[in-house]
Amino acid sequence: MKLFFTIIIAYLLGSINSSILVSRLYANIDIREHGSGNAGATNTLRTLGKTAAAIVLFCDVLKGIISVIIGRYLTGQDGAMIAGIFAVLGHNYPVLFGFKGGKGILTSIAVVFMIDWKVGIIVLGVALSIMAVTRYVSLGSIIGAIIYPIIIIITNHENYKYILFALCLAVLAVYRHRANIRCLLEGTESKLGSKVNVK
Repeated sequence: MKLFFTIIIAYLLGSINSSILVSRLYANIDIREHGSGNAGATNTLRTLGKTAAAIVLFCDVLKGIISVIIGRYLTGQDGAMIAGIFAVLGHNYPVLFGFKGGKGILTSIAVVFMIDWKVGIIVLGVALSIMAVTRYVSLGSIIGAIIYPIIIIITNHENYKYILFALCLAVLAVYRHRANIRCLLEGTESKLGSKVNVK
């Protein structure tokens, strides 16, 4: 029963999509109808600017942190990992917003840090380095997602639950970036700093 409540609470927390709420309150628009169409911090930055994006970043990270804390409190470390996965699922497919959400990267990195901050630093460092060099947020996110389970397999090769957790987060992230992967291959992906005009 505790596991059931962990899943429901984490999913509902994840479903509170801050970019959709901020875009409605900030500019009376639906962020999913502008820019890349993604309900996340990067599209918010391009569409509404730094202040709105900062609010989204804070809220997306916070819901990942809270979900893991609740999961750990209710059902231990296994519950923390399950809560993390469902928080990301809620962000990506929010029941509150027609199951059309974001890509879950900020919530994912918050979850990764809450499970093991040392691994989180490595993953975030790699992702940010790639973003800084290439100016492609999507590429940094994708590579960060891919190296996460690799690190866990190397450092925790006997912990199958942890490996499965890491693989789930990686698959969710890469799958949600499939359109970005196509654009990267075609050379049409937007770089960090590009702007979108809101009409």
